[in-house]
Amino acid sequence: MQYKKIIPLLNIEGEISENIIRQARTYTDQGADELLIYNFSKDEESQEELLKLCKKIVRSIDIPIIIGCCVKNFEDAKKALYTGASSIMLSHKLLDKPDLVKEISNRFGAEKIYLAIEQSLYMSKDRIDQECRDLGIGGLVINCTDASESFTYSLSKLSIPVIIRNSLLDNDIKDLLELPSIVGITTDFFMNKDIMKVKQALKQEKILVNVYESKLLFSEFKLNKDGLIPVITQDYKTGEVLMLAYMNEEAYNRTITQGKMTYFSRSRNALWLKGETSGNIQYLKEIYLDCDNDTLLAKVIPSGPACHTGSKSCFSNSLLEREYKQTNTYNILKDVYDLITDRKNNPKEGSYTNYLFDKGIDKILKKCGEEAAEIIIAAKNPEMGELRYEIADFLYHLMVLMVESGLDWEDITTELADRK
Repeated sequence: MQYKKIIPLLNIEGEISENIIRQARTYTDQGADELLIYNFSKDEESQEELLKLCKKIVRSIDIPIIIGCCVKNFEDAKKALYTGASSIMLSHKLLDKPDLVKEISNRFGAEKIYLAIEQSLYMSKDRIDQECRDLGIGGLVINCTDASESFTYSLSKLSIPVIIRNSLLDNDIKDLLELPSIVGITTDFFMNKDIMKVKQALKQEKILVNVYESKLLFSEFKLNKDGLIPVITQDYKTGEVLMLAYMNEEAYNRTITQGKMTYFSRSRNALWLKGETSGNIQYLKEIYLDCDNDTLLAKVIPSGPACHTGSKSCFSNSLLEREYKQTNTYNILKDVYDLITDRKNNPKEGSYTNYLFDKGIDKILKKCGEEAAEIIIAAKNPEMGELRYEIADFLYHLMVLMVESGLDWEDITTELADRK
């Protein structure tokens, strides 16, 4: 389903990185569909800062980002997309370097390339959509200063996706999004505004936007005698159970429309927006219904502790436990990675891990190569025990390489998720 996207615009030139990351998170929590982050400064230091910042942002949010930067050669484009950005926005000046654009497109795909172009230049070009297709450019980002009738008519004739860049001070977002070729609006208009509220208004205007919609009416749930349904709230990234609360119909509907967890307080007999006073808002990601239709499971992004005691989870008091073998795959990999990181930061005498770090990158790479060869040999053996052992050895040495190179499992899993 092709939703119309709201894409906040972030020009990072001269800005403090921490402020940009904070704003990117805020936009994400408030319902943005993508982010456009750019700095077309030509100096290498500015470009390196942009790349570092985008890497941090990709790890901090769960929506795609488009990165706009000065691309002088293929290596520049590769570095930009290797930040984890979903696509790159190229300057219209690269139309004069068709071979470079084609090289980038052939390597990464046309769907990952947007061309930034001013409205005046766009209007003066004949069949720019054909030119873009010939070069392998998947879409346009047009800086619209005047949504005139002739301009909007020309947009309706385009056959490639268009993102309109506009301040929205003089133009109605609804009118722009109604154009069939327009896939999104990029703007800085939504700074300090509730994007989800805007999207709900667009939905009422029959604009197809990405908002939460319940597949069942609240009346179809099995409620308790007070007309409430229990809600188990879970951190959607870690899977940690945060709290148990209740919802009535109004709380459920507000949660869906606002994208923020709203409960019904039985003690106060009133609605309760989680974090309204503490600031620890829980931003909704998903809601599941159990097989009996009488319990909800909400997966959220918590912006702070769930418990009034300051604990991340309300379930922090252990009643009973016994030792058991940890089998959660991701946790095992993370635990081993964390141990390797600790060895690097706090060397231990006699540690093989510290021996590898002391010998340096060449030794680590040599061991990775040796273990990869061992996997190949073991895979020829019909008994899988040896292969299992060698893969485990390889993963360990791979994690040593990751720590040495400054990568972690979040980097790897984010990259894999982007390839789905």
